[in-house]
Amino acid sequence: MANKHAKGKIVRLEITDTLDLHHFKPSEVPDLVREYLRECDRLGISEIRIIHGKGKGVLRKIVQDILAADPRVIAYGSANDRSGWGATDARLKISAQPESKQASEPPRSPKTDVGFWQRLKKKLFRSRT
Repeated sequence: MANKHAKGKIVRLEITDTLDLHHFKPSEVPDLVREYLRECDRLGISEIRIIHGKGKGVLRKIVQDILAADPRVIAYGSANDRSGWGATDARLKISAQPESKQASEPPRSPKTDVGFWQRLKKKLFRSRT
């Protein structure tokens, strides 16, 4: 995925099993988490961690409400390591074969798949323009 750095430089980011929400506004989190769950399903990532920070628990509640409502989520809860209340771990039921294994399309690496971040950028910023 690609993300434009403040100085105009493009920085490549990888879609992994961990999503860190520290750099997002609370209003951006619901769309971000929903899109992230779709991408994890598409890529075949079944165990994830969403880092929301400890704080007052606002982001944790948003994240866990979304996870509770998503049919792909088998289980979720606060991390059982030193992250504790600052992260939520979840197990997902993958609905289809990971895209990289589908015969109809050539294999794609999460490192080179910028579609997720382009779609997210459009969703987050469409109402601001």
